[in-house]
Amino acid sequence: MPQETQNKAEYIVIFISEFARRFGLSAVQAYRYLNRYKAIDFLDEQYNVAHTQSFENMVQNMAGYCQRHGGALV
Repeated sequence: MPQETQNKAEYIVIFISEFARRFGLSAVQAYRYLNRYKAIDFLDEQYNVAHTQSFENMVQNMAGYCQRHGGALV
């Protein structure tokens, strides 16, 4: 696996964990929520910028992103 792909995968896994912790969800629930509202796709596409931000900032940003796409967590 190319290093960039591995870095991106690790980032997304950690992001899901941080999102779950922030909203009191299990990792599976957080993954399903983020996937349903296309935040995983967004993180994958925008990894080069997203990984330069703090997880706290990105969790808030992705919560807003999901809300704009129909999600209820804020």
